[in-house]
Amino acid sequence: MRLKVLNSGSSGNSYLLFCGDEILIIEAGVKFSLIQQALNFDFSKVVGCLVSHEHKDHSKAAKDLINAGIDIYCSRGTAKALGIVNCHRYIAKLGLQIETFKMGNFATMAFNTQHDCEDGRGFLIGHMLTKENVLFCTDSYYIRPRFAKVNYFLIESNYCADTLQANIVAGLIPPERKLKLLQSHFSLENCKKFLAANVTSETRKIVLLHLSAQNSDGPRMVKEIHALTGIDTEIAEKGKELRLELTPY
Repeated sequence: MRLKVLNSGSSGNSYLLFCGDEILIIEAGVKFSLIQQALNFDFSKVVGCLVSHEHKDHSKAAKDLINAGIDIYCSRGTAKALGIVNCHRYIAKLGLQIETFKMGNFATMAFNTQHDCEDGRGFLIGHMLTKENVLFCTDSYYIRPRFAKVNYFLIESNYCADTLQANIVAGLIPPERKLKLLQSHFSLENCKKFLAANVTSETRKIVLLHLSAQNSDGPRMVKEIHALTGIDTEIAEKGKELRLELTPY
């Protein structure tokens, strides 16, 4: 597999996952023109687009993708919020806490997230030919399910609790925003707890998503998570391309 980061953060989120001759779009929270350019204006290999929830930094290009003939996979609550619930390109009418579906050779399990949105989802994405899998979860302060044998984690690490508190004390962030963050985003501390419970010998890479511009510390996050897990850890930076390969292990 290969991952291309179009953008990650509050200004927009979108990623391209390449495997064989198929491309899966994960999140549509950037301008449609950026997705077009990243695909060289060729959508013929795209098997679908996963949208975690309706907030614009994750969904702004969803309707443009529909108009381009791309199927959108999201929960019914997200589809209602986006106004696409009756569209024939809205495929996965996810209503259960955990549901599975296929997009080309990508087999995906959707699970509930905890965020200030209608009905958010995270995704465990497996490829039936290569037998690799990717766990994608962002914009959730807690992840209830536990996962075995995940190869690659694409996981939110939005803020450091002590950095957030220092910014509040310094008057840089309104105190009322703290509760919103605590009830909608994954902190470094929660990210570490989750990874400690889910990383196994099958894990090859951890990619940190959606870092806060004010309340995060990228180098510290990478250092602490690598020290905890022993797994190669990187930050999802705009334009970065990552090889997600099980070999030569």
